[in-house]
Amino acid sequence: MFERFTKGARATVTGAVTHAERAGAGPVTEEHLLLALLDQEGSRASFAVTALGLVDRRASVEAALADARRRGGMTKADADALAGIGIDLTAIVDRIEEAHGEGALQGDHKGRRRWTGGRMFNREAKRILEKSLRIALGRGDRFIGEEHLLLALTANPGVVSDVLTEHGATYETVDRALYGDGGTAQDRKAG
Repeated sequence: MFERFTKGARATVTGAVTHAERAGAGPVTEEHLLLALLDQEGSRASFAVTALGLVDRRASVEAALADARRRGGMTKADADALAGIGIDLTAIVDRIEEAHGEGALQGDHKGRRRWTGGRMFNREAKRILEKSLRIALGRGDRFIGEEHLLLALTANPGVVSDVLTEHGATYETVDRALYGDGGTAQDRKAG
C-alpha cells in the first residue's frame, strides 16, 4: 500500500511518527496523523485545511485533542450520552486525577515493545491508512495523497473526527474544499 503514497502522504506519515516521538507517545495515533497534516504546506490537503480555518485555529484543535486525551479518549458524544443518564464525566476525571495524578486516563504506552521497522501505529491510525486507500480507489485515483488521509480522518468515527467536526471540517466540507462540487455520490465516505 505504501508504494501508492505520494511524496506528501509519505511526509505526513513520517511527520506523524515525529509528533509521536516528540510527545513521548507509544504508537502513532490518528491525532499524530492530523497534526502532521496540519504541518504540511503546498498540497491540496494543506489548501483545504487552510480554507476551512484549521491552520488558524490549530491551538483550539490541539486543546480539544488534549481534552479528549484527558477524558481517556472518550468523545464529546460519549460524554453527552453519559450526562444524559446523570453521569458527569468531568467530575469523574477530576476525581481520578486527584487520586492517581494528572493525565491518569491518558494511558502510558512507554516501555511497550516496538517492532524493528520503527514506531508502531495503533489500530485506529492503521484504519485511517486503510480507509485512505478505499477513498482513493473510490475516487478512481491510482495514488494515496494527503487529501485521502484528510478525508479518512473525517470519515472514521472517533475523537479526531469529532474535533474536526467541531471545527467545521466534516467529510462533506473537506470534500468540497478539496474538489469543489465535483465529488460524486459514490466516493462519499468510501469504506
